[in-house]
Amino acid sequence: MVHHIMHRFANPARFLKIARPATAWLLGLGLVLSAIGIVGALVVIPPDYLQGETARILHIHVPAAWLGMGGWTGIAVASAAQIIWRHPLAGVAARAIAPAGAVFAAICLASGSIWGRPTWGTWWEWDGRLTSMLVLFFLYCGYMALAAAEKERGPEGRAAPIFGLVGAINLPIIHYSVIWWNTLHQGESITLTRSSIAPALLWPLPFTLLGFSALFGAVVLLRMRAELAATKVEARLRRAAAE
Repeated sequence: MVHHIMHRFANPARFLKIARPATAWLLGLGLVLSAIGIVGALVVIPPDYLQGETARILHIHVPAAWLGMGGWTGIAVASAAQIIWRHPLAGVAARAIAPAGAVFAAICLASGSIWGRPTWGTWWEWDGRLTSMLVLFFLYCGYMALAAAEKERGPEGRAAPIFGLVGAINLPIIHYSVIWWNTLHQGESITLTRSSIAPALLWPLPFTLLGFSALFGAVVLLRMRAELAATKVEARLRRAAAE
């Protein structure tokens, strides 16, 4: 069933027919929701009774962390589809996801340092969660370099998708690092079923999470469309040169 659904969108023309309007909708939705969440976080909600104004960065830091990890999950899924089913758009999707995921991983690290400075008294600590997130950022950089080099040699390379699958090992390490090691990073304050944060302070978070996710999706679709367009132009130039 999944294999059948995936191959329905294997045709670039069919994919582009959906991707073009979806990009605009995701971009508009992402901008609106992100603006509501950021204004709510910076202006509307009161300061935290313990961390004061610093806690406002939660509404940027948490979505960035989730999307940094979610981006690599997407790369791993696309890499599996590329290796197992040779899906023609899988490699394109993985290459499009990587820069967006790297940006959100970097935002997570930067916002975490800003949050940690007044809380821990230092900009950086070789803490389990911070270190594993830094490793994720370096994995993104390595994947982008490997995928770009492999793409120059042809579309059938296996090194990048294998790297995408192996790199996924770091995701559970990031998630469980606060449990496995004695860490400065606080434990899980928010899960799918509960939260230890007061609702009056938390309501902007769904807006930034959904807004950033929509922006992530819009960027990925835009990059996929750009790569497919560039491939089409290259194919035309090769045909023209052969005539």
